Amino acid sequence: MDPAVAWYQPEQEGPAKRLWLRIWETQSEIDKMNLKNLENANPNVNKAQDFIPINDVNGETRNNNYFNPARRKMNDNRASTFNLNKNRDALIGEFGGCPWRVPNYTYKPGILGLHEEIEHFHAYMMPTETEHLMRSTVVSRIRSVILALWPQARVEVFGSFRTGLYLPTSDVDLVVIGQWEKLPLWTLERELVVQDIAEKESIKVLEKATVPIVKMTDKYSDVKVDISFNMSSGVKSAELIKQFKEKYPVLSPLVMVLKQFLLQRDLNEVFTGGISSYSLILMCISFLQLHPRPERVRQCNNLGVLLIEFFELYGRKFNYVKTAIRVKNGGSYVSKDEIQKEMNDGHRPSLLCIEDPLTPGNDIGRSSYGALQVKQAFDYGYISLQQAVAPHNALLARCSVLGRVVRVTDHVLQYRRWVRDTFQPYFFPRAPAPAAAAAAAAAAAAQPTPTCTPTRTRTPTPSPSPSPSDTDPCSSPTPRRVSAHQSLIIHHITSNSDFNNIPSGVIQRYGGGDSKNRNPRSFPKQRRYGSPPAPPVPAAPAPAHAPAAARRPPEQRHHKKRRQYPQPPHPPR
Repeated sequence: MDPAVAWYQPEQEGPAKRLWLRIWETQSEIDKMNLKNLENANPNVNKAQDFIPINDVNGETRNNNYFNPARRKMNDNRASTFNLNKNRDALIGEFGGCPWRVPNYTYKPGILGLHEEIEHFHAYMMPTETEHLMRSTVVSRIRSVILALWPQARVEVFGSFRTGLYLPTSDVDLVVIGQWEKLPLWTLERELVVQDIAEKESIKVLEKATVPIVKMTDKYSDVKVDISFNMSSGVKSAELIKQFKEKYPVLSPLVMVLKQFLLQRDLNEVFTGGISSYSLILMCISFLQLHPRPERVRQCNNLGVLLIEFFELYGRKFNYVKTAIRVKNGGSYVSKDEIQKEMNDGHRPSLLCIEDPLTPGNDIGRSSYGALQVKQAFDYGYISLQQAVAPHNALLARCSVLGRVVRVTDHVLQYRRWVRDTFQPYFFPRAPAPAAAAAAAAAAAAQPTPTCTPTRTRTPTPSPSPSPSDTDPCSSPTPRRVSAHQSLIIHHITSNSDFNNIPSGVIQRYGGGDSKNRNPRSFPKQRRYGSPPAPPVPAAPAPAHAPAAARRPPEQRHHKKRRQYPQPPHPPR
């Protein structure tokens, strides 16, 4: 079992699995021990070799993090599920790894239950208003820095943030359009550090990449941002995806599940051998265009069937050697020889050849050198879901069917909770309820006022709310229509039952602690946004000559010993 793709399923747990896993681990440790003895027998083994060995003496490949993209990015990806078989608690987490499932809701068995779970997953992973406004604030701060450097430049947002198809941990794509003799990548890198936008260690300048970009992480929100220059095609591509979203209502939930599927397996970036989000969306659009039953695709009958058929197509049936994907003009499959005739740059079609619908001759999947790993992951998804929805496996309905291929780690939940607690008071300051304000005013009016000191009533000024700009497509969240299932899961999310039940010790890396011993990737407890609550005012101490009973609190003066009961939990706000 590939630890970067799969994990043990619930029905595989048991004494037999633990026994054979222990036997396999014992045998592997014996093999390593034998190789270690050979090393001890010849301490100068490295000097005796007149060539550079591929493997070390203990049989392990050198620089394994470089050859394994999943292991290389495991510490940077909060959603990664790599090698979680060795840590069952991390795979299950506080909420079973499936926080989108609504408590006390009976899911239907088989493919119908998978359809319901995909709807609930889509509603759960859609960004909240606080998360959207937080990212808009990051974009505004970066835009102000860029315009201060180059007033004639133009900053545009593209990618998933513009289309609305982004996960809670997705990055933000920006493009700077202007005129320069040489791209000012390093100038922008220095200015971002000087203006306190990002730490110097979190900025990477990819000057020799196919598309030179500046990758950075915002200092105050931990949002990853990719800044490119003079790539106006990204904005046009985002507008094209918006048109396909209106044409195919099933595109948004299908893309969200597939993006999470690739994200947790570290196959969501071209830089690490996966495929880009744009390539994945074009694959989904082609799948919907060429579906044998287009009327069912438009009516959104069953998302579970579409997900399994997508895995089957690109995991087993699609011919990656001879066939290319074309989306324009209604969609079609074309030969790679025909695509090569339109490529004037001397390149040949890649293994995953996807024609750019806006730029003829441009292969979107040209840099996806790990397309076979993506194909293997899709094949695993098809096998897992096909077995789970089979009629003879009805007992598997007690567990999550979608959770067999998709997981949401506790790190993602902790980050979303931190975003909510930190930025929600800043964007949405809570005003007193009308009934509470009226009661407070009546109580204040009933109190007698001293004649020597006139009272002055002051009308509270409401806190100003952010006014989004009409020209910026990302300044305010786009309203969306929700179904009955989505409204149910949205009510479950807004009740904060998942976030409030997370123990405070679990989120220690997201706040508090000594600054010297804090993880460099942790978040400070207090940001520049908002203000901490005022400390409680201590009560005045009793006089020293007062009796002992008077110095005690009033509720304990007439009781020698009072039983203490645990306080009930606060209801979710």
